[in-house]
Amino acid sequence: MDQHKCCYVTSLCLPAALLKQAGHSLVLVVLLLSIFSTQAAAQQKQLPFYAADHPNIQYTGRIDFSNKKLPRFWQPGVYITIHFTGTYCDVILNDEVLWGKNQNYLEIVLDGNPVRLQTRSKRDTIHAGRNLSAGKHTLVICKNTEANIGYLELVGFRCKALLKPTVKPTRKIECIGNSITCGTGSDMSAIPCGKGVWQDQHNAYMSYGAVTARALDAQYHLSSVSGIGLMHSCCNMDIIMPQVFDKISMRNDTIAWDFKKYQPDVVTVCLGQNDGVQDSAAFCNNYLVFIKKLRAYYPNTNFVLLTSPMADETLKVFMKKTITAVAAQLQQEGDKKVHTYFFSRSYTGGCDYHPSLDEHQLIAAELTSAIKKIMHW
Repeated sequence: MDQHKCCYVTSLCLPAALLKQAGHSLVLVVLLLSIFSTQAAAQQKQLPFYAADHPNIQYTGRIDFSNKKLPRFWQPGVYITIHFTGTYCDVILNDEVLWGKNQNYLEIVLDGNPVRLQTRSKRDTIHAGRNLSAGKHTLVICKNTEANIGYLELVGFRCKALLKPTVKPTRKIECIGNSITCGTGSDMSAIPCGKGVWQDQHNAYMSYGAVTARALDAQYHLSSVSGIGLMHSCCNMDIIMPQVFDKISMRNDTIAWDFKKYQPDVVTVCLGQNDGVQDSAAFCNNYLVFIKKLRAYYPNTNFVLLTSPMADETLKVFMKKTITAVAAQLQQEGDKKVHTYFFSRSYTGGCDYHPSLDEHQLIAAELTSAIKKIMHW
Protein backbone atom coordinates (compact mmCIF):
# COMPACT_ATOMS: atom_id res chain seq x y z
CA MET A 1 0.00 0.00 0.00
CA ASP A 2 1.20 3.52 -0.77
CA GLN A 3 2.43 5.01 2.48
CA HIS A 4 2.02 8.59 1.26
CA LYS A 5 -1.69 8.41 0.52
CA CYS A 6 -3.38 11.70 1.39
CA CYS A 7 -6.09 14.10 0.30
CA TYR A 8 -5.63 17.30 2.23
CA VAL A 9 -4.32 20.78 1.74
CA THR A 10 -0.81 21.91 2.58
CA SER A 11 1.22 25.08 2.89
CA LEU A 12 1.18 28.27 0.87
CA CYS A 13 4.91 28.47 1.68
CA LEU A 14 5.74 25.47 -0.49
CA PRO A 15 6.24 25.24 -4.26
CA ALA A 16 3.96 22.97 -6.24
CA ALA A 17 6.92 20.99 -7.58
CA LEU A 18 7.71 19.73 -4.10
CA LEU A 19 4.13 18.79 -3.43
CA LYS A 20 4.15 16.46 -6.45
CA GLN A 21 6.03 13.97 -4.33
CA ALA A 22 2.72 13.00 -2.74
CA GLY A 23 1.41 12.14 -6.18
CA HIS A 24 1.83 8.38 -6.16
CA SER A 25 -0.97 6.34 -7.66
CA LEU A 26 -4.32 6.64 -5.86
CA VAL A 27 -3.17 9.92 -4.28
CA LEU A 28 -5.06 13.17 -4.45
CA VAL A 29 -3.36 16.34 -3.27
CA VAL A 30 -5.31 19.58 -3.26
CA LEU A 31 -3.13 22.68 -3.50
CA LEU A 32 -3.95 26.00 -1.92
CA LEU A 33 -3.48 29.23 -3.82
CA SER A 34 -0.58 31.30 -2.52
CA ILE A 35 -2.85 34.20 -1.69
CA PHE A 36 -5.85 33.72 0.54
CA SER A 37 -8.97 35.73 0.02
CA THR A 38 -9.55 38.61 2.44
CA GLN A 39 -12.34 36.64 4.07
CA ALA A 40 -10.17 33.57 4.63
CA ALA A 41 -7.33 35.68 6.03
CA ALA A 42 -9.70 37.35 8.47
CA GLN A 43 -11.03 33.97 9.55
CA GLN A 44 -7.47 32.75 10.16
CA LYS A 45 -6.70 35.68 12.48
CA GLN A 46 -9.71 34.84 14.59
CA LEU A 47 -8.40 31.38 15.44
CA PRO A 48 -6.67 30.98 18.82
CA PHE A 49 -2.89 30.69 18.81
CA TYR A 50 -1.33 27.94 20.95
CA ALA A 51 2.32 28.56 21.74
CA ALA A 52 4.93 25.80 21.71
CA ASP A 53 4.92 25.52 25.51
CA HIS A 54 1.22 24.63 25.67
CA PRO A 55 0.73 21.48 27.81
CA ASN A 56 -1.47 19.83 25.16
CA ILE A 57 1.45 19.57 22.71
CA GLN A 58 3.30 16.23 22.83
CA TYR A 59 6.99 16.06 21.94
CA THR A 60 8.98 12.90 21.18
CA GLY A 61 12.72 12.95 20.56
CA ARG A 62 15.85 14.73 21.68
CA ILE A 63 14.78 18.35 21.97
CA ASP A 64 16.38 21.43 23.52
CA PHE A 65 13.77 23.09 25.75
CA SER A 66 16.06 25.81 27.09
CA ASN A 67 13.64 28.24 25.41
CA LYS A 68 10.26 26.66 26.07
CA LYS A 69 8.57 29.05 23.66
CA LEU A 70 10.86 27.88 20.85
CA PRO A 71 11.87 24.25 21.47
CA ARG A 72 14.70 23.39 19.09
CA PHE A 73 15.51 20.04 17.54
CA TRP A 74 18.11 18.72 15.12
CA GLN A 75 17.80 14.94 14.98
CA PRO A 76 15.89 13.14 12.20
CA GLY A 77 12.61 11.61 13.26
CA VAL A 78 11.81 14.02 16.10
CA TYR A 79 8.03 14.34 16.07
CA ILE A 80 5.33 16.50 17.60
CA THR A 81 1.70 15.42 18.06
CA ILE A 82 -1.48 17.39 18.71
CA HIS A 83 -5.21 16.69 18.73
CA PHE A 84 -7.48 19.53 17.67
CA THR A 85 -10.99 20.40 16.59
CA GLY A 86 -12.02 22.65 13.76
CA THR A 87 -12.00 22.71 9.99
CA TYR A 88 -8.32 23.61 9.65
CA CYS A 89 -5.03 23.95 11.51
CA ASP A 90 -1.87 25.96 10.86
CA VAL A 91 1.64 25.05 12.03
CA ILE A 92 4.20 27.82 12.54
CA LEU A 93 7.86 26.72 12.41
CA ASN A 94 11.28 28.34 12.33
CA ASP A 95 14.08 26.86 10.21
CA GLU A 96 17.73 27.62 10.96
CA VAL A 97 18.43 27.80 7.19
CA LEU A 98 21.94 26.54 7.93
CA TRP A 99 24.66 28.11 5.76
CA GLY A 100 21.97 30.43 4.41
CA LYS A 101 20.62 27.76 2.07
CA ASN A 102 19.67 24.50 3.83
CA GLN A 103 15.91 24.00 4.15
CA ASN A 104 14.53 21.09 6.14
CA TYR A 105 11.97 18.57 4.95
CA LEU A 106 9.04 17.57 7.15
CA GLU A 107 6.36 14.94 7.20
CA ILE A 108 2.95 16.43 7.95
CA VAL A 109 0.59 13.64 8.99
CA LEU A 110 -3.05 14.61 9.30
CA ASP A 111 -5.40 11.90 10.55
CA GLY A 112 -2.89 9.26 9.50
CA ASN A 113 -2.31 10.63 5.98
CA PRO A 114 1.33 11.72 5.43
CA VAL A 115 2.67 14.35 3.03
CA ARG A 116 6.32 15.34 2.74
CA LEU A 117 7.02 19.08 2.52
CA GLN A 118 9.99 21.43 2.58
CA THR A 119 10.31 24.71 4.45
CA ARG A 120 10.80 27.80 2.29
CA SER A 121 12.02 30.52 4.66
CA LYS A 122 13.18 31.31 8.19
CA ARG A 123 9.58 31.17 9.41
CA ASP A 124 6.87 29.21 7.66
CA THR A 125 3.16 28.86 8.23
CA ILE A 126 2.10 25.45 7.02
CA HIS A 127 -1.59 24.93 6.39
CA ALA A 128 -1.89 21.36 7.52
CA GLY A 129 -5.52 20.94 6.58
CA ARG A 130 -8.44 22.78 5.06
CA ASN A 131 -12.16 22.06 4.79
CA LEU A 132 -11.96 19.36 7.43
CA SER A 133 -14.88 17.97 9.34
CA ALA A 134 -15.59 19.92 12.51
CA GLY A 135 -14.72 17.01 14.79
CA LYS A 136 -11.50 15.76 16.34
CA HIS A 137 -8.30 15.50 14.26
CA THR A 138 -4.76 14.30 14.93
CA LEU A 139 -1.70 16.06 13.52
CA VAL A 140 1.90 14.83 13.62
CA ILE A 141 4.88 16.89 12.44
CA CYS A 142 8.09 14.88 11.92
CA LYS A 143 11.56 16.19 10.98
CA ASN A 144 12.60 14.27 7.88
CA THR A 145 16.10 15.68 7.53
CA GLU A 146 19.04 15.17 9.81
CA ALA A 147 21.07 17.35 12.13
CA ASN A 148 23.52 18.72 9.59
CA ILE A 149 20.68 20.27 7.58
CA GLY A 150 20.01 22.54 10.57
CA TYR A 151 17.56 22.80 13.42
CA LEU A 152 13.84 23.45 13.48
CA GLU A 153 11.91 25.32 16.16
CA LEU A 154 8.21 25.01 16.83
CA VAL A 155 6.52 28.39 17.28
CA GLY A 156 3.01 27.06 17.74
CA PHE A 157 -0.35 26.18 16.20
CA ARG A 158 -3.50 27.99 15.14
CA CYS A 159 -6.69 25.97 15.39
CA LYS A 160 -10.16 26.19 16.85
CA ALA A 161 -9.33 24.17 19.95
CA LEU A 162 -6.27 22.23 21.08
CA LEU A 163 -7.41 19.10 22.90
CA LYS A 164 -5.79 17.20 25.74
CA PRO A 165 -3.26 14.68 24.47
CA THR A 166 -3.86 10.95 24.50
CA VAL A 167 -1.49 8.74 26.45
CA LYS A 168 1.69 7.94 24.55
CA PRO A 169 2.44 4.30 23.71
CA THR A 170 4.11 2.58 26.63
CA ARG A 171 6.60 0.76 24.40
CA LYS A 172 9.75 2.68 23.50
CA ILE A 173 12.34 2.01 20.80
CA GLU A 174 15.60 3.76 19.94
CA CYS A 175 17.50 3.15 16.71
CA ILE A 176 21.21 3.96 16.66
CA GLY A 177 22.82 4.18 13.26
CA ASN A 178 24.12 6.06 10.26
CA SER A 179 22.54 7.40 7.07
CA ILE A 180 20.45 4.25 6.62
CA THR A 181 18.76 4.86 9.97
CA CYS A 182 18.30 8.55 9.04
CA GLY A 183 16.33 7.58 5.93
CA THR A 184 18.88 9.24 3.65
CA GLY A 185 18.58 8.68 -0.09
CA SER A 186 15.28 6.84 0.23
CA ASP A 187 12.64 9.19 -1.17
CA MET A 188 12.86 9.87 -4.90
CA SER A 189 9.21 10.79 -5.32
CA ALA A 190 9.85 14.50 -5.92
CA ILE A 191 13.48 14.77 -7.02
CA PRO A 192 15.40 11.84 -8.53
CA CYS A 193 18.82 10.65 -7.45
CA GLY A 194 21.60 12.90 -8.67
CA LYS A 195 19.33 15.94 -8.90
CA GLY A 196 18.74 18.76 -6.46
CA VAL A 197 20.73 18.78 -3.22
CA TRP A 198 21.64 16.04 -0.79
CA GLN A 199 18.66 16.38 1.57
CA ASP A 200 16.10 16.24 -1.24
CA GLN A 201 15.76 12.47 -0.81
CA HIS A 202 15.71 12.32 3.00
CA ASN A 203 12.69 10.78 4.71
CA ALA A 204 13.10 9.87 8.38
CA TYR A 205 9.37 9.37 8.89
CA MET A 206 9.38 6.45 6.44
CA SER A 207 12.73 5.04 7.60
CA TYR A 208 12.87 1.47 8.88
CA GLY A 209 13.10 2.49 12.54
CA ALA A 210 10.06 4.75 12.45
CA VAL A 211 8.04 2.21 10.45
CA THR A 212 9.02 -0.57 12.86
CA ALA A 213 8.01 1.51 15.87
CA ARG A 214 4.60 2.33 14.43
CA ALA A 215 4.05 -1.34 13.57
CA LEU A 216 4.79 -2.20 17.20
CA ASP A 217 2.77 0.70 18.62
CA ALA A 218 5.90 2.22 20.16
CA GLN A 219 7.48 5.61 20.58
CA TYR A 220 10.79 6.03 18.77
CA HIS A 221 14.02 8.01 18.70
CA LEU A 222 16.40 7.94 15.72
CA SER A 223 19.88 8.46 17.17
CA SER A 224 21.62 8.57 13.83
CA VAL A 225 24.10 10.60 11.79
CA SER A 226 24.96 10.10 8.13
CA GLY A 227 28.50 8.88 7.57
CA ILE A 228 29.14 8.02 11.20
CA GLY A 229 30.90 4.88 12.33
CA LEU A 230 31.69 2.99 15.49
CA MET A 231 35.45 3.59 15.23
CA HIS A 232 35.84 5.13 11.76
CA SER A 233 33.49 7.59 10.04
CA CYS A 234 33.47 8.40 6.36
CA CYS A 235 33.68 11.65 4.45
CA ASN A 236 36.37 13.29 6.62
CA MET A 237 34.04 13.42 9.62
CA ASP A 238 35.83 14.08 12.89
CA ILE A 239 33.26 12.34 15.10
CA ILE A 240 32.27 8.74 15.84
CA MET A 241 29.06 7.48 17.45
CA PRO A 242 30.45 6.67 20.94
CA GLN A 243 31.64 10.30 21.14
CA VAL A 244 28.36 12.01 20.25
CA PHE A 245 25.69 9.59 21.45
CA ASP A 246 25.02 11.60 24.60
CA LYS A 247 24.13 14.81 22.75
CA ILE A 248 20.87 16.42 21.61
CA SER A 249 22.52 17.50 18.36
CA MET A 250 24.71 14.54 17.50
CA ARG A 251 26.26 15.87 14.30
CA ASN A 252 27.37 19.04 16.09
CA ASP A 253 28.37 17.15 19.26
CA THR A 254 26.54 19.76 21.34
CA ILE A 255 24.04 20.02 24.23
CA ALA A 256 24.02 17.15 26.71
CA TRP A 257 21.02 14.79 26.57
CA ASP A 258 19.32 13.69 29.77
CA PHE A 259 18.87 9.92 29.44
CA LYS A 260 16.32 9.89 32.24
CA LYS A 261 13.84 11.45 29.82
CA TYR A 262 13.68 8.37 27.62
CA GLN A 263 14.43 4.81 28.72
CA PRO A 264 13.73 2.54 25.74
CA ASP A 265 12.61 -1.07 25.96
CA VAL A 266 14.63 -1.86 22.83
CA VAL A 267 17.71 -0.23 21.32
CA THR A 268 18.84 -1.37 17.88
CA VAL A 269 22.45 -0.72 16.88
CA CYS A 270 23.15 -0.54 13.15
CA LEU A 271 26.76 0.56 12.80
CA GLY A 272 29.66 -0.71 10.70
CA GLN A 273 28.79 0.33 7.17
CA ASN A 274 31.09 3.36 7.36
CA ASP A 275 33.74 1.52 9.36
CA GLY A 276 34.10 -1.10 6.66
CA VAL A 277 36.15 -4.22 7.29
CA GLN A 278 38.49 -3.46 10.20
CA ASP A 279 40.80 -5.50 12.32
CA SER A 280 38.37 -7.92 13.98
CA ALA A 281 39.85 -7.65 17.47
CA ALA A 282 39.88 -3.85 17.38
CA PHE A 283 36.32 -3.64 16.04
CA CYS A 284 35.00 -6.10 18.63
CA ASN A 285 36.74 -4.23 21.42
CA ASN A 286 35.29 -0.88 20.33
CA TYR A 287 31.84 -2.45 19.99
CA LEU A 288 32.07 -3.98 23.48
CA VAL A 289 33.08 -0.67 25.01
CA PHE A 290 30.18 1.11 23.29
CA ILE A 291 27.55 -1.41 24.38
CA LYS A 292 28.81 -1.24 27.96
CA LYS A 293 28.54 2.53 27.75
CA LEU A 294 24.95 2.14 26.55
CA ARG A 295 24.24 -0.29 29.36
CA ALA A 296 25.26 2.37 31.87
CA TYR A 297 22.62 4.68 30.35
CA TYR A 298 20.01 1.95 29.91
CA PRO A 299 20.23 -0.66 32.69
CA ASN A 300 17.07 -2.56 31.68
CA THR A 301 17.04 -2.21 27.89
CA ASN A 302 17.27 -5.05 25.37
CA PHE A 303 19.98 -4.34 22.77
CA VAL A 304 19.67 -5.76 19.26
CA LEU A 305 22.92 -5.65 17.26
CA LEU A 306 22.21 -5.49 13.53
CA THR A 307 24.14 -6.13 10.36
CA SER A 308 24.06 -3.27 7.84
CA PRO A 309 21.19 -3.42 5.33
CA MET A 310 23.60 -1.95 2.73
CA ALA A 311 26.46 -4.39 3.35
CA ASP A 312 28.04 -6.25 0.48
CA GLU A 313 28.95 -9.89 0.98
CA THR A 314 32.41 -9.20 2.38
CA LEU A 315 31.16 -6.70 4.95
CA LYS A 316 28.16 -8.89 5.76
CA VAL A 317 30.44 -11.82 6.67
CA PHE A 318 32.67 -9.55 8.76
CA MET A 319 29.74 -8.03 10.65
CA LYS A 320 28.05 -11.35 11.35
CA LYS A 321 31.28 -12.67 12.81
CA THR A 322 32.08 -9.65 14.93
CA ILE A 323 28.64 -8.81 16.36
CA THR A 324 28.09 -12.49 17.16
CA ALA A 325 31.35 -12.44 19.11
CA VAL A 326 30.37 -9.20 20.87
CA ALA A 327 26.97 -10.54 21.92
CA ALA A 328 28.49 -13.83 23.11
CA GLN A 329 31.10 -12.02 25.18
CA LEU A 330 28.53 -9.78 26.85
CA GLN A 331 26.22 -12.70 27.57
CA GLN A 332 29.14 -14.62 29.04
CA GLU A 333 29.78 -11.65 31.32
CA GLY A 334 26.19 -11.84 32.54
CA ASP A 335 24.36 -9.39 30.25
CA LYS A 336 21.51 -11.55 28.94
CA LYS A 337 19.69 -8.67 27.22
CA VAL A 338 21.96 -8.50 24.17
CA HIS A 339 20.72 -10.03 20.92
CA THR A 340 21.70 -10.10 17.25
CA TYR A 341 19.79 -9.95 13.99
CA PHE A 342 21.20 -10.46 10.50
CA PHE A 343 19.22 -8.95 7.62
CA SER A 344 18.30 -11.48 4.96
CA ARG A 345 19.69 -9.49 2.01
CA SER A 346 21.20 -6.20 0.94
CA TYR A 347 18.89 -3.25 0.28
CA THR A 348 20.49 -0.78 -2.14
CA GLY A 349 17.70 0.47 -4.41
CA GLY A 350 17.78 4.12 -3.32
CA CYS A 351 20.22 6.95 -3.98
CA ASP A 352 23.92 6.16 -3.58
CA TYR A 353 23.04 2.53 -2.85
CA HIS A 354 20.93 3.38 0.20
CA PRO A 355 17.64 1.58 0.76
CA SER A 356 14.64 2.99 -1.07
CA LEU A 357 11.30 3.75 0.59
CA ASP A 358 9.95 0.37 -0.47
CA GLU A 359 13.07 -1.32 0.89
CA HIS A 360 12.74 0.47 4.22
CA GLN A 361 9.34 -1.20 4.47
CA LEU A 362 10.99 -4.59 3.91
CA ILE A 363 13.75 -3.87 6.41
CA ALA A 364 11.11 -2.79 8.92
CA ALA A 365 9.14 -5.99 8.34
CA GLU A 366 12.23 -8.05 9.15
CA LEU A 367 13.07 -5.99 12.21
CA THR A 368 9.48 -5.93 13.48
CA SER A 369 9.33 -9.71 13.37
CA ALA A 370 12.67 -10.01 15.16
CA ILE A 371 11.70 -7.61 17.95
CA LYS A 372 8.36 -9.35 18.46
CA LYS A 373 10.20 -12.62 19.07
CA ILE A 374 12.80 -11.06 21.37
CA MET A 375 10.33 -9.01 23.41
CA HIS A 376 7.32 -11.36 23.15
CA TRP A 377 5.23 -8.45 21.89
